[in-house]
Amino acid sequence: MKKLFLDDYRRPSNVFYLSIDFDYQDDNDWLIIKSYDEFVAYITNNELPELISFDHDLSQEHYLPKHQININYTEIQKTGYHALKWLIDFCKEKNISLPICKVHSQNNIGKINMLNLIEETRL
Repeated sequence: MKKLFLDDYRRPSNVFYLSIDFDYQDDNDWLIIKSYDEFVAYITNNELPELISFDHDLSQEHYLPKHQININYTEIQKTGYHALKWLIDFCKEKNISLPICKVHSQNNIGKINMLNLIEETRL
């Protein structure tokens, strides 16, 4: 299975130890991408992976307390939420199915926002 992991500093095995989700057990099973721009470039130029796991916070700016509670997506550098939204639009435009999407973020508000976006897309 082809898997993509979007996170600015963690590796899949770090998530495994937090979640005990065996999808994350082996770093070698994943292509690790660290930024929104790298994510867009990869998806645009390659076949879609079967599974994508998203972190929300992709830069130091995102770790500020104000971006952990009330996230204004129009005034912040690109996050994992932006990457997920871009992916959904890309799949709609290309008339292809959205791959399996997981969210491994520790930003609770960002994670909820992303899970809601996935759920809205699946309806």
